[in-house]
Amino acid sequence: MTSSWRRWSLAMSEALYGEHGFYTASGAPAAHFRTAAHASPIWADAILQVLRRVAADVDDDFTVVEVGAGGGELLGAIAVQAPAGWRLVGVDICPRPAELPSRVEWQREAPPEFAGVLLAVEWLDVVPVDVVECADDAVRFVETTADGREQLGAVIDASDRDWLDRWWPLAEVGDRAEIGRSRDEAWAAAVECLHRGVAVAVDYAADPRRDVAGTLTGYRAGRQVAPVPDGSCDITAHVLMAACAAAASADSTRLLSQREALQALGVSADRPSYDGDPQSYLAALSRAGAAAELLDRGGLGAFTWLVQAKGVASPL
Repeated sequence: MTSSWRRWSLAMSEALYGEHGFYTASGAPAAHFRTAAHASPIWADAILQVLRRVAADVDDDFTVVEVGAGGGELLGAIAVQAPAGWRLVGVDICPRPAELPSRVEWQREAPPEFAGVLLAVEWLDVVPVDVVECADDAVRFVETTADGREQLGAVIDASDRDWLDRWWPLAEVGDRAEIGRSRDEAWAAAVECLHRGVAVAVDYAADPRRDVAGTLTGYRAGRQVAPVPDGSCDITAHVLMAACAAAASADSTRLLSQREALQALGVSADRPSYDGDPQSYLAALSRAGAAAELLDRGGLGAFTWLVQAKGVASPL
């Protein structure tokens, strides 16, 4: 197995979603990395505001679908406060989380047609991608083995070259990129299921001007590690969010940082004033600290939100 050379898209697919893959065998992703959904209930409250704004514009039965729902943390928090008439659906290949409220449906594919909100929180970054590198003679696919060794393989084909030319041009020998066509197609297919409402994708965004060495990496037990495709760690790469946006059909599109999105939804890290009640002050201080983590430009606040509306006003 370790001597079998494959392009990264194939290696990543098997390592994450194969019979003994990271997401099919290792349990809840929260054991290995921490996201906004795990950081604070403030984040789920902000998402609820988005849902309520969209629900006011949707006449049909209102459905919330989270693709890549993982351990169900976000949907579980939403279920506690959501109106009884809302349909909540988690989509993931992982088994249904044991603690998930019974009102949340759990399935492997999104409903084929629904009205409401589509959520994809750190899903696109684990859609498998090919890694390419600019060599002396051409841009070539990077191949890997199950133990993480790499070599340069075949020259990329015309469709991948077109994608790179548009979204992530490589200028110097040794420059790398991840070809995001698979993410574009996955996002477009998910948004196609939404016939009226808003689609929201939240992820770390790739920046070709900054990420000249590519962004592929691994996570295990809360630590960043080398991306070894043996099923022992999460393997992820930043998302070219503008390319995903262009691939999906929508009436309006917004790209903004998580900091900008949460501030627009009223999240503030301002230090509270002391009101004479020590307990309430400490609670407000704790909330401000949690908000500061979500808004941190160098951390969770640097996530990018892609918000695309179909037949309704944008909630942001």
